Amino acid sequence: MKRIIIGFVLILFSVQMSFGQHPALNPTNRAFTAAEQEIIQLSKDKWQWMADKNVDKLYMLFHEKAVFVHMGGAWGTEQELNIIIGGGIWYKRADIHEVSVNIIDNTAILLNRIDLLAEVGGNEVTNPFEVTEVYIKQGDNWKLGSLSFTRLMTPPAQ
Repeated sequence: MKRIIIGFVLILFSVQMSFGQHPALNPTNRAFTAAEQEIIQLSKDKWQWMADKNVDKLYMLFHEKAVFVHMGGAWGTEQELNIIIGGGIWYKRADIHEVSVNIIDNTAILLNRIDLLAEVGGNEVTNPFEVTEVYIKQGDNWKLGSLSFTRLMTPPAQ
């Protein structure tokens, strides 16, 4: 009986690992499609590019008509890039706790629950956010059309 239980636990563990996803990151507990994985990786890359202030990569990713909604207001691509260049907001690190993505035709909607470490106006702050990212497929490339931050009332994860 002990061998059966251990075998069952090992099978469950190997099945979970075969999906290559952490259950806390994927609240739906279903396997992501290749297209969804592409969007998730693009989002992760975006957070790193924002932390690195790599505006060349961000310029290629952001649609020229993209909108960015923050706690302090909403603006377009040019202003977002200028804020990153000028240091008005320095996205230092996004700790991603959950991610989901839905693709509808040529539009992908990604939700991230994150704790964002940022420097805003010279002050370092950490805030929990639900972030909505909307990507539009243009040819073979995805462009970010919208990035919206909704501050959560729960404290940042420890």
